[in-house]
Amino acid sequence: MSQIKIGVNMEFVRSIDKPFEWGVAKASELGYRYVEPMVHNGRELLSEAGYFHSVSMQEDPLWMKEILDKYGVKASGLSAHTPLMRPEISVDYLRQAIRFASDLGVNVVNTDEGPKPHWMDDETAFQVMKYTLTQVMQTAERYGVYIGIEPHQIYSKSTEGLLKIATLVDSPFLKINYDCGNAFLGGASDPYEMLEAVKDKVIHVHAKDIGGALLDERGKVTGTPVGVACGQGVIDWERIIRILKSAGYDGVLSVECGTVEQAEYSIRYLKGLLKEE
Repeated sequence: MSQIKIGVNMEFVRSIDKPFEWGVAKASELGYRYVEPMVHNGRELLSEAGYFHSVSMQEDPLWMKEILDKYGVKASGLSAHTPLMRPEISVDYLRQAIRFASDLGVNVVNTDEGPKPHWMDDETAFQVMKYTLTQVMQTAERYGVYIGIEPHQIYSKSTEGLLKIATLVDSPFLKINYDCGNAFLGGASDPYEMLEAVKDKVIHVHAKDIGGALLDERGKVTGTPVGVACGQGVIDWERIIRILKSAGYDGVLSVECGTVEQAEYSIRYLKGLLKEE
């Protein structure tokens, strides 16, 4: 039986310039038992100064795990977006993210195809992505970590494109991180029909609702970093949950919103739909 859980992407603290541990503590206080950390390569000023929640993969992943354990939460997946069409970046980046995730005790790394270089045609783009994923999936399979392809760019905004990327390599660990808000904004496919078509490959879900000024962007963009609170936009969450349950999905709805207040509203709303105690 499907047992859907509720988590929160760490982007909900970005607008208030807070570091990783502050965000984990706040998520726990709001009642979340899962968070989705973001990781990056190298070092950058905002994270080092404590103004940004993203964590360098040069840090010790067990240090991150100690923070999660301290506040009684787990990681649902790692946000590790990197351009698949640039293997000189993405192969090493995703391999490192897989190892980091494994040490952290999480088995999902989320990414998307990234922006397409202006000089690259469609045929070349898919050949390059297949090369990248062929390299990456060998590491994913060794570590038992799933790669979740997110609808977020020019190819994955459509059902056909998302499935094409998610089947470029024949691997049981190549899956989909379904982003409800991005699927709506892309405008290339109906978001519910898309989910029906890919539901058996979904390993992780971004619970992103779309409202306000973002509604005017539909069909003009391929996605957005964060949405509004779940239940305050146009996404039909009852329908989303019904589709996921029909596939036996027992993973996490990772709320992707922009403020603490939206995160607080979202967990109350989703718990009501899932009838969690």
